[in-house]
Amino acid sequence: MKRFLTRSPRFQGIRFRMGMAMAIALLPILVLGAVQAQDEFRRQSIDRQADLQQAAGRAAMTAKARLDTATVLLEALAPEGNGPACAERLSSLVDRVEGFQALYRVGTGGASVCGGAVEGAAADVDFRDEVWFQRLRRGETIAVGQATRAVSFTPALIVGVRWERPRGVFAGAMAAVLPLQDLQPDLADRSLPAGAQAALTDEAGQVLVATDARAFDLRRGETLLGWVERARQGESATFDAWDATGEHRDYAGAALAGRDVYVVVSAPSPGLLSWARLNPIGVLLLPLAAWLTAFAAVMLVSERIVIRWLDYLERIASLYARGRYSVRPVQAANAPSEIRVLASTLDSLADAISTRDGSLNESLAEKDALMREIHHRVKNNLQIISSLLSMQQRALKDEPAKVALGDTRQRISALALIYRTLYQSDDIRHADARDFINELVGQLVAAESGRGPLVTSAIDADSLVVDPDKLAPLALWLVEAVSNAQKHAFAGRGGALQVRFRVHGDTSVLEVEDDGPGPQEEPAKAGVGRTLMGAFAKQLRGEAELIPAPGGGTIARMVFATPEAVRPTDPQDLERSDAVVRPGTLTRTRR
Repeated sequence: MKRFLTRSPRFQGIRFRMGMAMAIALLPILVLGAVQAQDEFRRQSIDRQADLQQAAGRAAMTAKARLDTATVLLEALAPEGNGPACAERLSSLVDRVEGFQALYRVGTGGASVCGGAVEGAAADVDFRDEVWFQRLRRGETIAVGQATRAVSFTPALIVGVRWERPRGVFAGAMAAVLPLQDLQPDLADRSLPAGAQAALTDEAGQVLVATDARAFDLRRGETLLGWVERARQGESATFDAWDATGEHRDYAGAALAGRDVYVVVSAPSPGLLSWARLNPIGVLLLPLAAWLTAFAAVMLVSERIVIRWLDYLERIASLYARGRYSVRPVQAANAPSEIRVLASTLDSLADAISTRDGSLNESLAEKDALMREIHHRVKNNLQIISSLLSMQQRALKDEPAKVALGDTRQRISALALIYRTLYQSDDIRHADARDFINELVGQLVAAESGRGPLVTSAIDADSLVVDPDKLAPLALWLVEAVSNAQKHAFAGRGGALQVRFRVHGDTSVLEVEDDGPGPQEEPAKAGVGRTLMGAFAKQLRGEAELIPAPGGGTIARMVFATPEAVRPTDPQDLERSDAVVRPGTLTRTRR
């Protein structure tokens, strides 16, 4: 586990992606399980609807048998319902026959001729406006309707039978009032699922009586009328809907009495995973276990065969990147053949790089030694020339000639200092302008220190590591500026010399300030020194000028394009530099 936790995050990602790819490849196992669960759910739903249809049919048959019994009784009573003892006979039947609330002999006009009823029911009622009576009057043999409150204070049905004289002449009707409570379907049917409810409805879908009215109070204004149309064709109908409590339920209905009364049975709809809960092993656990086993196997195999060896080779490669080519991937001898081939390639690569690096280092060391020797000899030759000029200067009697030779000797010494700085530095290809300026100014001031009053110097310079080709014109310009100050500002009086070098992004500024009497010479009368300063400034793509100092004295200023720099050697500048320092990214340092 510890080795696994120390794996490279990149390889952990590869391992995870491999596992996910295999998991996706094995996903059909889970999909197959889901399809099977869905198929079983669909089959269960069909079986459930079939059970509800059968239960509704059985409930309709039971209730219809009660209605058929009432119809037979009314047909048998019809011939005797016109005698003087009609009321007594009907009342006696109501008392003796269970399930009848009232019996009526109805005349052709719709008014009851005689009747018998239980206590609380009306004996004399006018049925002329009742729909069931109008239907009998129009020729129907039997009609069923809902009893009004004038007939019964409890929910009830009226069953009417047409009474005819010879030749089919309408002679009235016989009617019986049956309590709906007695016609309500029985929920004791074992085929009914838990939570089943039953109800009787009229042709408009209005619930007449129900075991639980909330189960048939559909949400969003829906009614039970949808299945009534099919039930009128003598078919049992099924549908599903949301009831008023927010529960999704299945419904099945069947016609009870022609087109007048219908039986509806309802039960909660099964959830999508109801069958899966009954058979969790076959539907969920086995496919999930197969998927997890395959996933774990892929993760383990990828760890043992691929990932740990890739991690090992990555560590070897990182050592090679740090130059440790002596390390060899010997542990890969136990790896799979493909990993061994890769390890052998890394081994050969390390050998080749070691051999090439050794050759290159030898060549570089030889080249470095030769370049240092060349710079050293050039410096020595320039010093010899400077010494010869010094001897020649002492032999001259003409003062202007001695001054000219002295200026030339200073310029040559500045060039010699460049080469000395190069061969003494760690990198012979570059030099730090700050170090060079400090040493050059010190050399120029020291050369004149024994010839007159004391001159003090202060140097404030930024670090800028540049090519020697850019350092030469900068050094020669500085020689001319310091020499000009020594001749005109410090001659016979001494003073203070300030040298400032600033790097401002794309431009740099080199200034030499003295505390002398200030600029005396007009630009039109500029000498050789001023001319050389302008020429050296142009070599650096800059300009030179002499301006009065704010506190008195003269400032020789050169503004030039900052040469392309390399990594600075100052630690403070390294904080702002990663690999290659571009102009404008150096931190100013003072000395």
